[in-house]
Amino acid sequence: MANPAASQSNGTVVAGQYVIDGSRPLPPVGGSAAFAVTDQLTGRNDLMAVRVQRQFPPRPRPLQLLPSASIDGLLAPVAYGSSPVPGAAEEACYMICLAPPGPSLLGRPRPWPEPELLECVLRPVAHVLEHLQLRGLTHRGIRLDNVFQSRPGQPVVLGTAWAAPPAMAQPALFEPPYSAMCLPAGRGDGSIADDVYSLGVLLLCLSLGHGAMPQLDDAAILHRKLEQGTYAALAGDERLPPIVGDLVRGMLAEDPEHRPTPTLLLDPASARGRRLAARPPRRAQRSIPIAGREIWDARSLAHAMAVESEQALHALRAGTVVAWLRRGLGDALLAAHLEELVRHRTLDALPDDSNGDATLVMRAIALIDPLAPLCWRGVALWPDGIGTALAAAQDSDPETIARLEAVIAYEEAGNWAAVRAERCDFAVLRVEARQQHAWLQNRGQSAGVTCLAYLLNPLMPCASPLMGGHWVARLADLPPALEDAAGKVDRKQAAPVDPHVAAFVSARLERRLDNELTSLAGSEGSGVACLAQLRLLSQLQSRFHSKPLPALAAWLAAQAGPVLATWHNRERRAAVAARLQVLVDEGYLAPMVVALDDPVARSADAREAEWAVAELGRIEAELGQISSGASGRAAMARRLGQEIAAGFGLTALATVLAVAALG
Repeated sequence: MANPAASQSNGTVVAGQYVIDGSRPLPPVGGSAAFAVTDQLTGRNDLMAVRVQRQFPPRPRPLQLLPSASIDGLLAPVAYGSSPVPGAAEEACYMICLAPPGPSLLGRPRPWPEPELLECVLRPVAHVLEHLQLRGLTHRGIRLDNVFQSRPGQPVVLGTAWAAPPAMAQPALFEPPYSAMCLPAGRGDGSIADDVYSLGVLLLCLSLGHGAMPQLDDAAILHRKLEQGTYAALAGDERLPPIVGDLVRGMLAEDPEHRPTPTLLLDPASARGRRLAARPPRRAQRSIPIAGREIWDARSLAHAMAVESEQALHALRAGTVVAWLRRGLGDALLAAHLEELVRHRTLDALPDDSNGDATLVMRAIALIDPLAPLCWRGVALWPDGIGTALAAAQDSDPETIARLEAVIAYEEAGNWAAVRAERCDFAVLRVEARQQHAWLQNRGQSAGVTCLAYLLNPLMPCASPLMGGHWVARLADLPPALEDAAGKVDRKQAAPVDPHVAAFVSARLERRLDNELTSLAGSEGSGVACLAQLRLLSQLQSRFHSKPLPALAAWLAAQAGPVLATWHNRERRAAVAARLQVLVDEGYLAPMVVALDDPVARSADAREAEWAVAELGRIEAELGQISSGASGRAAMARRLGQEIAAGFGLTALATVLAVAALG
């Protein structure tokens, strides 16, 4: 795959060869704008550019693994990079991939015959899923408007699904309930069984000739799936062709482990013969009211508890849920486990421990429905979707950010995995939860939730307001973006390294610059902070940008007042300031660091300052001594004056007497 480093910064060229034609927009793909593309090296024009949205980072692993693979029936990515937006003064990121061979299946409302479904839909898509599974990837974008066909009777082609978080654009109709209930950006990569589920819904819709439950919204579809089971909810009283009906029933199994594999689907007869019988949800004899609904089964109860966590907590503490599980649903074993969980929480409870209460509800949901995702105070997501959920909520949804921060701070992914260890890799999830918590604990300016978002999303661009319209996803793109920003800000008020820039650098750069990043925290506006950001940016220029940055240098010089103030000698301070202005014109930051923090000159300045302080102390001591002895000297002077006056008086008297006697 072409590296983003090869992207052109001028013109509408991506990866040095793919020219985007802004005058030829294509139908949106997955909710993102798309444009026609021409490969200027080979001349091929069967490509398209899908625009990536800033707050929804693309999926890095498919972009790394798929371009080198050749998979028939898949619009795989070819290249990826940033480029100026056609007709606008900003940059955007584009994913280059094959253009659809024809219209989407959304435009074919008629019912498809069974042979066409098997030969043109099931086998081609199963073949693609098999190849994706071998590479450890999932598609997570199988739906009517993202599957294309050149003409009737030809195999369908799966559309692109890599320019945004996995399954983010999927409607609840095409997602399993345990995925549809999550934050759209927090559904995670899932498993290939989730793609098999979406393929089953696709077959069902094509067989019926229309979308299932078109009159219901996503929330109503999710409720019906939980209450009735997916197949019963979608098919209803409709009659499907026998082979397709049996296959779809197995593909829509609630438990992903019961769905057929893509390899098995390549042989529909075998897949049909090995189908596991789907059991409808166990229905209670009486309902339990939660979240304004009458609940009749365990999975619906878990979902209602996830939506209304406060009501769920009250019902757990009151014993209502345990009693309903034991008497209404007839599941004494589950009721006993839940009762033990509540008892332990009661014994360990601390006053006003709201996080402990949220953990209790989260564990109770996982115990009642092991298929459910991690549910925390009304937010549901899969652990591998935490990073994309953080990215989607940055600077726009502080409430969700606060809840996600609590999930990370209390390592709830590990606690959730411990309750359902048989359905996940508990050890891996616990280690990942501890690593994320460690990043969150580093409370410097460069750490916290923002840094974790950049760390978990390697293709996420810097969200600092200083970036303007630049797409800065690599450290090499940061110095020129700051150079451009230097001409648009108040250089004395705004700092070049704001919290977003510091977090971005911390997530992308190795640890040897941690001292500079730490110095920025809690010392804004001080000489230490000014020197730290100068060192940091000089390192970036030295390593990633060999060209001069005069505007950025002038910006940093305008903020160097606190550093200049640390020089004691006025003449030397003036010389450093004059030297700094010369270096600003040259545009290189490393010499500015040397000028402001020259060890030899600093040592001489410190010695002279120490000598001056010592001299000042000596003079002040002498003045003090003079001041403290003034009264004694005045008394002595008075005595001496009196004695001298008396002596002069006696001498004058003796002289007068002598003159009189001789006279």
